[in-house]
Amino acid sequence: MEKTNNKSIAALTLGILSIIVPYIGLVLGIIGLVLSSKSMAEIDNSNENGRGFAISGKVCSIVGICLHALLILLMILSISLFYMTESS
Repeated sequence: MEKTNNKSIAALTLGILSIIVPYIGLVLGIIGLVLSSKSMAEIDNSNENGRGFAISGKVCSIVGICLHALLILLMILSISLFYMTESS
């Protein structure tokens, strides 16, 4: 029985957390993206299991990064719009 790569499991966990946890999710998504890339390289070299976990972690991390980048952009836009309308 082959061993499952631990980095791929961690990448999947961080990817899911990056979608769920607000504001910190951007950092978790970046870390999950790096871990999933490293785990996919390790899996290719060592023939371990867990490639699906790594791919899922990469997808979830990308979704979390995009979601939180959009959230932060909307927050900055709304704050700037608030101050622009308040001074007029």
